[in-house]
Amino acid sequence: MGLKIVDFHCDVLSKIQLNHQLDFKNDDRLDVNLRRMEQGGVQLQCFAIFLSERLGPPGIEHIMEQLDLYQERVAIEDIGLVKSSADLERVIATGERAGLLSIEGADGLEGDLFYLRLCYERGVRFLGITWNYANWAADGVMEPRNGGFTCKGLELVRACHELGIILDVSHLSHKGFWELTELAERAQRPFIASHSNAYHICPHERNLQDEQIRAIIENGGRIGITFVPWFVKDGPAVYSKDLLPHLDHICQLGGGGNIMFGSDFDGIDTHLHDFQHAGEYEQWVDTLLKYYPEELINGWLSGNALSFLRKWLPKDE
Repeated sequence: MGLKIVDFHCDVLSKIQLNHQLDFKNDDRLDVNLRRMEQGGVQLQCFAIFLSERLGPPGIEHIMEQLDLYQERVAIEDIGLVKSSADLERVIATGERAGLLSIEGADGLEGDLFYLRLCYERGVRFLGITWNYANWAADGVMEPRNGGFTCKGLELVRACHELGIILDVSHLSHKGFWELTELAERAQRPFIASHSNAYHICPHERNLQDEQIRAIIENGGRIGITFVPWFVKDGPAVYSKDLLPHLDHICQLGGGGNIMFGSDFDGIDTHLHDFQHAGEYEQWVDTLLKYYPEELINGWLSGNALSFLRKWLPKDE
């Protein structure tokens, strides 16, 4: 089968922000670089804007720097930016490689919805409301109090729905998840979990419980199965094959058509034993082909993500 991969989460931009010597073209210190995208058949990669604590207090200037880095380091290597469904159709038709932009944690928006609109104008189409802990908008999943959205956070959700920014719940608290589910139902807009696995298989707080998975399925959203070892299996050596029970479980819940992949490459220092960078996607596909029909796999690799993007990206820029 010809490889055509959509990967919904990597932290390349944050990594380059902390070390400007990194070269996106072929630097092996990056899990995702141009050469590895070509080797692995990754056609569309979502680049997250994550602000490291090493930067100090998060601010809009840190987000703007990563947006500039995308243009200066990634786009310059003929990795265009998909901002609309028209862009997406062009990428599909030509076979060119391209990127999507997301923000992982609203901290750097500083509670200012003007900054949200500015990021939208710069091409951001996805927003993870929190990282693991609390910010001005909501609580993250690791925040002990498990709070939901603040008043300002609810304004953020409404603004995202109006602009067409798709929300991402991968780090959101349980209470926040259910509040967003209700808001999304009213707005008739789905959301995604860009890089989360099944809690039933691996009970890590960052994984999705069954009722959450069902809610995303019913909402028409997508779940990006992730390759973070401690979200896959508890143990010293974790292999790509250990992802299969997560796939099986989500399929048993009715989500075979909602699965995609969100590697979290460059956001982790420890990798699956046999799947350590984007160039190794082909071996992962070979593993999948031993257990699942090709049509189902094609959906997971790209079809499910592309059908979602076709419907929910803005029609034009």
